[in-house]
Amino acid sequence: MPAGFGDDVGSAGIVRTKHVTFDQPGRTLSLEGGGELWPVTIAYETYGTLSKTRDNAIMVFHALSGDAHAAGRRSTNDKRAGWWDIVIGPGKALDTDRYFVISANVIGGCSGSTGPSSIDPATGKPYGTRFPIITIADMVEAHLLLLDHLGIDKLLAAVGGSMGGMQVLEMAVSHPDRLHLVVALATAARQPTQAIAFNEVGRQAIMADPDWRDGHYYGGKPPSKGLAVARMVGHITYLSDEAMQEKFGRRLQDIQQYTFTFDADFEVESYLRHQGLAFTNRFDANTYLYITRALDYFDLSRRHGSLVSAFREVKSRFLVLSFSSDWLHPPYQLKEIVSALRATHKHVSYYEVSSRYGHDAFLLEREKMEGVIGAFLASGARSFAP
Repeated sequence: MPAGFGDDVGSAGIVRTKHVTFDQPGRTLSLEGGGELWPVTIAYETYGTLSKTRDNAIMVFHALSGDAHAAGRRSTNDKRAGWWDIVIGPGKALDTDRYFVISANVIGGCSGSTGPSSIDPATGKPYGTRFPIITIADMVEAHLLLLDHLGIDKLLAAVGGSMGGMQVLEMAVSHPDRLHLVVALATAARQPTQAIAFNEVGRQAIMADPDWRDGHYYGGKPPSKGLAVARMVGHITYLSDEAMQEKFGRRLQDIQQYTFTFDADFEVESYLRHQGLAFTNRFDANTYLYITRALDYFDLSRRHGSLVSAFREVKSRFLVLSFSSDWLHPPYQLKEIVSALRATHKHVSYYEVSSRYGHDAFLLEREKMEGVIGAFLASGARSFAP
């Protein structure tokens, strides 16, 4: 059995989530959409040891439903490892015997970083929809606060898939002196129209739930039904047609014949309902609204006129990975990034992973990713001067 799939070979070990609050008087986190956010708390985890010369730091950025817990386990009884444990740990692609790996929950999140469910110091109550609209760029600015706190001026690498990949690209463009290597997986330089459409359906499902109460439901019943539907819609985009056919087909769920009702006759229906319900136990509905909105606003070319212009000043070396069956961010969107980088004569490598898992492949295809990522990091580390 590969490490990371239930055993402890290559495990990052027992980890704990740390929190740092930035509340210095006179400072604020200015937001792209206007306004500011302060104080700011960031939840984060680290794996491995920071070198004396601080030249081995790698930051991992999570996707929409992720959090700071990227690797290892929180206790000896923890049955589930971090969301990217397959590539983070001793001997893995992000080798914690060699690298100091950082993972942080984004602002707007609901897993320890400041977000809609956090207490608004102005009112003493949860922000709810009084929380300001945030963007991918704002998430990156908050990550830089953490890096400054840790004393890391320049990252060896920034790595991320999906929304995490967008954060990596944003950092490379907005702060070219802060990172040496970029690994972007299953992502895009701008949120595609189809993804915006799916996100809007999810948001409308949440806001149509009578328990949403304009986002001020804390202390009462949360809009779980709306959030569950939003998750069901989103989850479909993470899978491929081939994967769904192979996993479910038209098989019935614990019945021999159709019930001729609106019960979950099919296995795929039961699966989606389970995914939706499970999601409501760990995620905040308002966070879903805010993060999907941040995704929809993401467009690297907007401030620069074109994608080529956006990449003109970047200094990083890039590894861009796409996945053949990903229809949320199909390979052509990753190739667009590669073409723009090559047009500005940047150092970029591109690899398309053959996979049947769809968008979720970057969370699953360990054997097909780790050699490519590991070699890229090792090669880039030799030319890194922090």
